[in-house]
Amino acid sequence: MTEKRDSSAPHGRDDPFWNSVASFGLDDIFVLPEWISELKGDKATSTTGGEGGGILEELAALISRVGDCRACRLCEERNTIVFGGGNPSAGIVFIGEAPGANEDIQGEPFVGRAGKLLDKILAAIGLDRNSVYITNIVKCRPPGNRTPSRNEVAACWWILEEQIRIMKPGVIVTLGAPSSRTMTGSSDGIGKLRSSIHRYGDIPVIPTYHPAALLRTEALKRPVWEDMKMLRKLLDELGLPGNGKN
Repeated sequence: MTEKRDSSAPHGRDDPFWNSVASFGLDDIFVLPEWISELKGDKATSTTGGEGGGILEELAALISRVGDCRACRLCEERNTIVFGGGNPSAGIVFIGEAPGANEDIQGEPFVGRAGKLLDKILAAIGLDRNSVYITNIVKCRPPGNRTPSRNEVAACWWILEEQIRIMKPGVIVTLGAPSSRTMTGSSDGIGKLRSSIHRYGDIPVIPTYHPAALLRTEALKRPVWEDMKMLRKLLDELGLPGNGKN
């Protein structure tokens, strides 16, 4: 079915989902009926919304709900749905664009050359993959590693939204323009979005360049380092990463 944005509705202008859709210039998108029911709160006993379930249990339930997702055309050529990886209790979430060829095969985010560089970036500010959670705005590899389309991002949005709701991170770091625009609702380029703190609801969002961009352009390493210093300062203020293993 098609769901149309109603800017007069209670959350029409402030809801992060519709803000993200609006940043792509979309007024309507394709969604499954059961997603609308859950987003509108019709399923009060949803497996990800109940009390008593830990973060890992809730994420496992979300993976079960995603199943063999067929919501967009990316399902046609993917090998694996790349859900995410790392420590979901750490309070720090890094969000990239989409899985690449290596990720599609291994089922883990950022395992190629860009992933190795991300590991070095994390280490430079005292972090590693056990102290952050890493995911992407879309969970399936776009053919040829192209940028995901507007409809693909919109179709996959509910999964990322649920991941964030479950993990309740203290800070989000967006890697590259697509994820930064999606999470901030802005149409600005990454060069303008970076170097300052934005918000997704109450959560601070720090946009920076994607590690793959650094592999192509050496000069971007300095601005990323400045962004990481800003992140480190914010983490110290928030007392993150957490060490929960929930």
